[in-house]
Amino acid sequence: MLSVKNLRVAYETGSRRVEAVRGVDFEVGRGEIVAIVGESGSGKTTTAQAVIHLLDPTARVAADELAFDGIELTKLSRGQWREVRGARIGLIPQDPVVSLDPVKKVGEQVAEALRVHKLASRRAAGERAVALLELAGLSQPALRARQFPHQLSGGMKQRALIAAALAPEPELIIADEPTSALDVTVQKQILDHLESLVRGRGTAVLLITHDLAVAADRADRILVMQGGEIVETGAAAQVLGAPRHPYTRALVAAAPALSAARLRPSTSIGEQARADAEVSVARPPLLTVTDLTKDFGSGRERLRAVDAVSFEIARGETFALVGESGSGKSTTARLVARLETASDGIVLLDGQDYTHARGERLRQLRRRLQLVYQNPYASLDPRFTVADAVDEPLRAFGVSRAERAKRVAELIDLVALPASFASRRPAELSGGQRQRVAIARALALSPELLILDEAVSALDVSVQAQILQLLTDLQAELGLAYLFITHDLAVVRQVADRVGVMQGGRLVEAGPAADILESPRDPYTRRLLEAIPGSAVHAFGGARSTFSAT
Repeated sequence: MLSVKNLRVAYETGSRRVEAVRGVDFEVGRGEIVAIVGESGSGKTTTAQAVIHLLDPTARVAADELAFDGIELTKLSRGQWREVRGARIGLIPQDPVVSLDPVKKVGEQVAEALRVHKLASRRAAGERAVALLELAGLSQPALRARQFPHQLSGGMKQRALIAAALAPEPELIIADEPTSALDVTVQKQILDHLESLVRGRGTAVLLITHDLAVAADRADRILVMQGGEIVETGAAAQVLGAPRHPYTRALVAAAPALSAARLRPSTSIGEQARADAEVSVARPPLLTVTDLTKDFGSGRERLRAVDAVSFEIARGETFALVGESGSGKSTTARLVARLETASDGIVLLDGQDYTHARGERLRQLRRRLQLVYQNPYASLDPRFTVADAVDEPLRAFGVSRAERAKRVAELIDLVALPASFASRRPAELSGGQRQRVAIARALALSPELLILDEAVSALDVSVQAQILQLLTDLQAELGLAYLFITHDLAVVRQVADRVGVMQGGRLVEAGPAADILESPRDPYTRRLLEAIPGSAVHAFGGARSTFSAT
């Protein structure tokens, strides 16, 4: 269905030329799923966009062959591309925020592909759009079809993009990180549907992903890209079960879903601190949450986002709060951080009630608990240098200039960044480096509790592994307690001491991580665990132990 031979892509700006893709060869057959995996910047998306002719005008594309169903794509006119793109080759883009028209209703955008390619009348296209939104996992699809993109969450927007791409029933689907913004259960639903198209209609899928567990579950073949080149290729079982290239081995070792090993502190001092914490008996709780409740709206319009949630977190402990989007995890975190005020319930920090604290008392609380947000690209002021960002909370609490300078240098070193980075701005840093800066800033006032709201979900697996190891080391060294908000149970397995599972605003199950992950009692928890990608590794002849050892 798709044949790519010696694909080369370079960007030219003035006298400068940057090669993004160098000599890439692969094929995708009818009814086959081929996954391209690798870190950000490896050339995955550039390769996919070259196939569908969506690269920036500054890109120079050359190939010995770039053919779809026998059609040489490099020779198509603009009019011919309109007949192919969308109707015969569908694209599920990665970023739902910029990929939907903000002034058009969601249903109109899903129906657009059907109308543009004259596959349905306006009325029939509208009805089909609602059915497609339901198929993509959206609740109340008729309502969602009438809404604008800003009224949907990020995960909902991604589902709308998937519905739009599938509408014309294309012969080849290019899926660029199609489920990176979705919960594991919805991810499974979408990937199941893509797989049913492949098996039932002979649809071909080129899957771009940094999630090796998804590739393990879904791909027939895997291409591993690094620095614009394919460094390893083969059947999924071969590439992930017995990786040959050092880069592939490093990716596999970093993937949480492919390794059951719990992270340990990387220093002997940290190991001893962790061991001391584990053998200590009956550690008193640092944070106590009792019957925490939050309502939005009133009367008939009232929405109960958090419903009588109770849990404790001891010093030096990681409590993971897991569940799907809309389960109430982030709202609970905001209530604990006092960014929202509870409708009912009590929150104690070291035995002191601060549920309704105000003024200076609330301000002083900020010294004791801090947040690290999901998106490192949005959580740092682009005008600030790294030193300015880390210094800001110190300045806000009146720390002297000399002490601030010393503390900033200590913090930059603590999160394993070079001292020279102090003068850089966020635009000069990678995602992982930005998240290290965000962690340094959160640690500036020596807090006792960090609230980590999806703090690693936006990162590549190798960078994610580095940040998780950093958090593990910091916890052992500083005795930090973590409230770890996530929908990724594979990550939970690596870092959590105890787990709470939320559904519909309620805490349906809580307990030691091993008990929850190995012997869940609640049906909802079992469904979450069953949906974790990576189960295919069991078919690789004991590959899981190989991953851990690697």
